[in-house]
Amino acid sequence: MDEPMVRPNETTVPLLPCVSVEESLAFYKALGFEVTAEQSKPYIYLALRWSGFELRFGPAPEGLDPAREASGACLVMVDAVAPYHAAFVAAMRRVYGKVLNTGLPRITRYRPGASRFTLFDPSGNSVVFVQRDEPEELDYGGSKELAGLARVLDNVRILREFKNDDLQAFRALKSGVRRHGPVAPAAERAIALCHLAELATILGEPAGPWLTELRGLELTHDDRARIEAELGHLADLQEWLPAK
Repeated sequence: MDEPMVRPNETTVPLLPCVSVEESLAFYKALGFEVTAEQSKPYIYLALRWSGFELRFGPAPEGLDPAREASGACLVMVDAVAPYHAAFVAAMRRVYGKVLNTGLPRITRYRPGASRFTLFDPSGNSVVFVQRDEPEELDYGGSKELAGLARVLDNVRILREFKNDDLQAFRALKSGVRRHGPVAPAAERAIALCHLAELATILGEPAGPWLTELRGLELTHDDRARIEAELGHLADLQEWLPAK
């Protein structure tokens, strides 16, 4: 009888901590996940499926604080991330009446052309959807070819899209606008102020001061075209920009 062989047909399924079965199931069901196993006693065990991938959940360590967003994480490699983001956003609007973009649970924004986004669930887990052909050597911001506010914006892009650190992005951008804003081109300044308004809303900070400054800018047709090309995904963009 032949001995069993190791064959390259393995499947890995992440096992993430679950703080609340009820909250986790409500969130993932809202997104369209199918529950294939559900158990609360004698210990937590959940199995969920969406399209062709699975997530599984077990007991959370004692004292785990979901608000720290350091519970667990996994990558979901896909051919194109945009359809996944669109599907989850549509599900949120259908179930919650809005896109969940603050607190827990939430979905990070998707900038057209980006290669990843993240779902944060009620337990503080992050499920990161990554495009398969994302460059192996990523540009981690702060390009030496850029200067001033443009370089700050490049760093903020990395902080938001790859490190999921909105708080640090907010702080970096506030400092960058104070330092470089007065001499930056109007379009760059407007883009920075839009980011600040969006980040302030996400972080529970007042967005009014940034919007007031934004509406005081004089923007050309070309400025508006550049802003809309970069930030057209923001639902409130036209309300934020100065009147034409």
